[in-house]
Amino acid sequence: MLNLLGEYPSTLDAKSRVLLPAALKKQLGGEAAKGFVVNRDVFSQCLVLYPMAEWERTSADVRRLNRFDPDNVEFIRRFLNGATPVELDANGRLLIPKSLMDHARMGKDIVFTGMGDRIEVWSEELHKRALGGKVDYKSLAAKVMGGNPKANGA
Repeated sequence: MLNLLGEYPSTLDAKSRVLLPAALKKQLGGEAAKGFVVNRDVFSQCLVLYPMAEWERTSADVRRLNRFDPDNVEFIRRFLNGATPVELDANGRLLIPKSLMDHARMGKDIVFTGMGDRIEVWSEELHKRALGGKVDYKSLAAKVMGGNPKANGA
């Protein structure tokens, strides 16, 4: 089971390729060779890089949705739109599709962030803005983790 951690600034080249940070590649182990799916994030204006095994788990959840429910169909359509398989090239780089780069407002400078079982890919500017916003972190932690017996060691 993956536990991807860390924040890694990186740079896109002129052809929209980016070197996967060595620390993330090391954490991924053999999973990096299996490829990824890159997609828009559901909640933020960033991209999500799913290792293939995690994408398969996520897409299995999506496939279980009732396609006779209009809300489900709309979610499936929006979630899968843009999802693109990507692989590391011989130099360890990923090619990010232009439509996804445009969505995430990516310029030359980007940031990879390990998010446990997946990796977020942000424009440097939007990443700073997202983390710089006003959030009562103590209250959020209590709300999210306070009622979770596993998180409390129970």
